[in-house]
Amino acid sequence: MTYRIPLDAVVFDFDGTLAELVIDFSAMKDLVARFAAGHLAEVPPADGLPALEYAGRLAGRIAAVSPEAVEAFSRDVARGIRDQEIEAAAKARLFPATRKALARLARAKVKVGIITRNCRAAVLTVFPDLADYAGVLVARDDAARVKPDPRHLLDALGVLGARPERSLMVGDHPMDIATGRAAGARTAGVASGRTSLEELARHGPDYLAPDVGALVAMLEQRGAGARGGARGGEVGEESLRRG
Repeated sequence: MTYRIPLDAVVFDFDGTLAELVIDFSAMKDLVARFAAGHLAEVPPADGLPALEYAGRLAGRIAAVSPEAVEAFSRDVARGIRDQEIEAAAKARLFPATRKALARLARAKVKVGIITRNCRAAVLTVFPDLADYAGVLVARDDAARVKPDPRHLLDALGVLGARPERSLMVGDHPMDIATGRAAGARTAGVASGRTSLEELARHGPDYLAPDVGALVAMLEQRGAGARGGARGGEVGEESLRRG
């Protein structure tokens, strides 16, 4: 049975949301620091920054010391990160519920997109038939700005021809929730990555579910018309919504 889902589009994060999250982000930041060590006498720690933002901060420090070295640093970092992503992709797989969940959205006439800070080659290694399930993929190498910048999501919605207020951003990390909210979209957190339902709930998404299969079932059964976020103290296996 196909249920009506009152959304124009659902846009998903990739790693940890549709596929296993196997990338070692600590190793990625160590790689960035090693490249920076060739240009800086002292390399500051990442202090919680993601790898891309850490590389950006170090590029600024390198520019202050040796402007001509920034291009080589940025090129080395881009190549190193991409190599790590592709290596990780060879070990990853889609979650069992992914294709079925995306197909159910398509049957409900909901457009599907994917945005990711990962590179396109890595995503397609894990999901080679992606074009059969999603109308757009905006990977890091496709994006002028990557999430949490809302333009990443807005670019995908533009291709899909969907309005943010009639769309849902789904991810396994608080960054995904922040991206959706900044773009004016509804948001959903799924605990299939490394962030628990309890932690996701603290960021107030409109929907919470253990995985994308459960989320799509929730949308089918309850609809997506009511805005709201998670109520504290109600985290469970099914969902959390603010009524």
